[in-house]
Amino acid sequence: MDIFSLAAETLVTPIVLSFVLGLFAALVRSDLSIPEAIAKGMSLYLLFAIGFKGGVSLADHGIDLTLGLTLLTGVILSALIPLIAYAILRVLSGLSALDAAAVSGHYGSISIVTFVASTSVLESQGIAYDGYMVAVAAAMEAPAILSALWLVTRSKGGGTMEPGLWREIMLNGSIVLLIGAFLIGMITGEEGLKEIAPLVIAPFKGVLCLFLLDMGIIAGRGLRKGRGVLDAGALAFGIIMPILGSLIGLGTAVLLGLPLGSALLLMVLSASASYIAVPAAMRVALPEANPSIYLTLSLGVTFPFNLVLGIPLYLALATAAIGG
Repeated sequence: MDIFSLAAETLVTPIVLSFVLGLFAALVRSDLSIPEAIAKGMSLYLLFAIGFKGGVSLADHGIDLTLGLTLLTGVILSALIPLIAYAILRVLSGLSALDAAAVSGHYGSISIVTFVASTSVLESQGIAYDGYMVAVAAAMEAPAILSALWLVTRSKGGGTMEPGLWREIMLNGSIVLLIGAFLIGMITGEEGLKEIAPLVIAPFKGVLCLFLLDMGIIAGRGLRKGRGVLDAGALAFGIIMPILGSLIGLGTAVLLGLPLGSALLLMVLSASASYIAVPAAMRVALPEANPSIYLTLSLGVTFPFNLVLGIPLYLALATAAIGG
């Protein structure tokens, strides 16, 4: 697969261009904005739609050994990637142990919007993927947070399991909705999908465009505010780490024998960085960590890189390793 032609195709899609528009608007200090309540509603819609469709796909696929191994692998990757990220950050950047640990937790977890954008690319290319990858995405949210807390404790930078943290992790709204919609789709199957297809299929890409417009605005504002707190090494980490994570995901996918579409999604999950669930948990567990650092890296650097260049690169690598 020609990575340059695929990148060009990705760049001129409504999804990516909507993000670019939002990024541009923020960087030129336009007053363009989407009301928070509407943005929250779009987020809930996307989580429900992707979870429901994933559950329907699992109902068709059935539960087997590959599913179990992939879920287990996702949990292990989520726990291990922060350790790698932390080591790289301590070498490349001047971040404190506390801030480096907080950032690392974001990179072990996942970006559900990057995941959704990847499924859209696969669908546009006519490449099938396993619906159970939605369950893998949900499973990869929490372990990274625990790894980050372990890193802080080990470095003697403070950070303990605050009373509300477990609830924050396990009952985070995005995780509850994603898993709940997945179970509903799995139980109701194709018949259930037919009943609500006008809701979860037809409007999906349009809502995704508007959501990414909002993400572009947020990312642009983060880049403006974060310029004074991030050094060159930390910014380089925001590009290097997703590429390294994707290679780890690819190697794992090859060992598991995953087909091309599912392999790409595992690569994307390993390469993306959380900007919803993990920041919420970090506010409880590590209030001393600087949000400008971890939010700017995850949302302002890694998210745009993955959306514009990363996904085409990962798909080209997966095609070379697995075949189309």
